[in-house]
Amino acid sequence: MRLSARHISLAWLTAVAFASPVPGNGSDAATLKRLAQTASTNELAYLSNRAMKRSSTCTAETLSIRKEWGTLSAEERIAYTNAVLCLQEKTSFTPTNLVPGARSRFDDWVATHINQTLNIHYTGTFLAWHRWFTWIYEQALRTECNYTGTQPYWDWGLYSSNTTSSPVFDGSATSMSGNGEYIPGHSPITLSMPPYPDVILPAGSGGGCVISGPFQNMTVNLGPVALPLSNGSVASGLNYNPRCLKRDIGSAVNQAYANYTSIVNLIVENDNIDDFQMVMQGVPGSGSIGVHGGGHYTIAGDPGADFYTSPGDPVFYLHHGMIDRTWWIWQNLDLERRRDAISGTGTFLNNPPSANTTLDTIVDLGYVTDVSIAMRDIMSTTDGPFCYTYA
Repeated sequence: MRLSARHISLAWLTAVAFASPVPGNGSDAATLKRLAQTASTNELAYLSNRAMKRSSTCTAETLSIRKEWGTLSAEERIAYTNAVLCLQEKTSFTPTNLVPGARSRFDDWVATHINQTLNIHYTGTFLAWHRWFTWIYEQALRTECNYTGTQPYWDWGLYSSNTTSSPVFDGSATSMSGNGEYIPGHSPITLSMPPYPDVILPAGSGGGCVISGPFQNMTVNLGPVALPLSNGSVASGLNYNPRCLKRDIGSAVNQAYANYTSIVNLIVENDNIDDFQMVMQGVPGSGSIGVHGGGHYTIAGDPGADFYTSPGDPVFYLHHGMIDRTWWIWQNLDLERRRDAISGTGTFLNNPPSANTTLDTIVDLGYVTDVSIAMRDIMSTTDGPFCYTYA
């Protein structure tokens, strides 16, 4: 059975009711910091022990460090956004007969995500696929646009009660651009997945075109897929459809589902990978949208609220940097058991039924890169092609 785009957009969040939000707790910020410190200590011990047993190009001395956006200097933030703008000016590698709307190298990532959406969410590859996807993006910024830094992340909990005041979204020249222009009376997001009740997510404080910061003049080329068009239909998302970048940032979703309490509970209350990744995405029928959905629907707008085309908003990669960091913490709290832990199949909620994902499953990112890679090589941030950690 193929679910419609409108239905899939809800299944992504797997919310069946707007359940009572999990309130943020100030002490949980300190708890998350301690968990991250423990993860780092365990990781360094693993690297030290490995160095005594065999040679490796990834050592404690060669680790690159991914940092939270607000801890970067003004110059580092501008260097990052300049590299993203550079990628948007480079020619797409994706053949136009396959994706007619792809106009830039940046669009190659959007096209791949559109084409693989139903095989990379609620599947066994969800976490590792996005780890690889984001890392290849980081490498393209470096090799194709002369960026010398690492991929930053957006710590959802830091400004969950006032999201637009965050250095990520304050609209300054050193931000990832601000909110969309305020549209009075714009509607909340209604998510539908029969036979469950509709889910109503409160509208943010924007809704229109982004009007400040580095991406205020950005053109979104692909999509929408799961956003209604003016005639109420949906599209493939692969045709050329130039429009402004829109956001509808609001603190309500951020504070409810992507605060420090939510992050800490996700890490400490889920001992196996199946539970961890399901809670992260939102357990079907639980009423929770998870921190994954919480981040995406905090941004909202177009393409941010579109299940398929969300990488069309550059802040996607900071969001998934935090997704990856959260997984990194969880893995390194019990590396022996969790490093290679996989659960799930190759299709969205195993619909239609498909084979189990294994360490031998091959991940292919289409025209983003010509390198295909086995899952076993992208499970750890210090093995395979990776050698990075988080501050």
